[in-house]
Order: sequence, then structure tokens, then C-alpha cells
Amino acid sequence: MIRWKGCVGMLAIDAEIEKINRQMTAKGYKLTVQREITLRVLLENEQDHLSAEEVFMLVKARYPEIGLATVYRTLELLTELHIVEKMNFGDGSARFDLRSEDHQHMHHHLICHTCGALKEIKDDWLLELEERLEREYGFHVTDHRLDFTGHFRHCRNKECKRQNKAVSATA
Repeated sequence: MIRWKGCVGMLAIDAEIEKINRQMTAKGYKLTVQREITLRVLLENEQDHLSAEEVFMLVKARYPEIGLATVYRTLELLTELHIVEKMNFGDGSARFDLRSEDHQHMHHHLICHTCGALKEIKDDWLLELEERLEREYGFHVTDHRLDFTGHFRHCRNKECKRQNKAVSATA
């Protein structure tokens, strides 16, 4: 297993890598060096919801021999295995978000139209709705994802640092 010096939460990342390795092995896949580095990049940048190109650039900085196609194939495999979720937040790029074994369903997101900020909601607010769907329609929900789009208070109040930076950079 590859270990990177200076990583915050390296033990937690190593533990996650080991869990994912077990998942992959159980489904007949090996955790190759390329896959492990890709996973590390995703884990270390978990809050950033990286695009495939961003993942590739970060992986390539550590493993210069890797090709873009290998990273794409790895991300697709991780998506098929439900280790990551391929997301679209309306910015024209597919983004990748790690799934959590701690939660039965994918977490939800708040997406700000003003500054593009994205906040995750880990709580599952839809369990009551799922039970009602089962009861009234005989429909068993196996997964769901909910994205709320709008504007954070500080952006509505013109106090958005990200928006102000974007405006000042073009002014």
C-alpha cells in the first residue's frame, strides 16, 4: 500500500483504502497502484467534488506515467462498484463524490448559484417519504440523491467572498 507523507488524516485514509480494497476484492477486482492513487486523491479531496480532469491532474502529479484513459476507467469502475457517485451539479462537468458506508443513501447537497459553493448534508431527511412510498405505492426505494439549488444568505446579502473575488478579478 502506498503512503503519502504529510497527509492530514493519513490513518483514516489508509483505513478507507483498506475497506475499499476489501470491497473490490470481494467483487473480483484488484487494487492496482493506479486505482489506489486515484482513490487517495478522491479521499484527500473529498469535499471538493473533483471532475475527472481534476482527478487526473492530481494523480499525474504523483504518478507521471498514468494516462487520462486509465483515470477515466478507474472512475467508471469505482462508479459501477458504488464506491463513488458520478454527479452533475450543472457546471458542465461530471464530478465524483465518495459514497459512505455509514449511510444507507447518498448524501445531499446545497448548491449556490451565486458563487458555486457546495455544502454536503449528511443527514437523511427522506426516510419518512421512503416509508410512505413503500406503504402507498408498494415502491421500495434503494437509493436517492437530493440537490438543493439556491443562494446562501451571505451571497444574497452581497457578502460573498467568492463572488467578490470573481468580480474584482474581472474589474
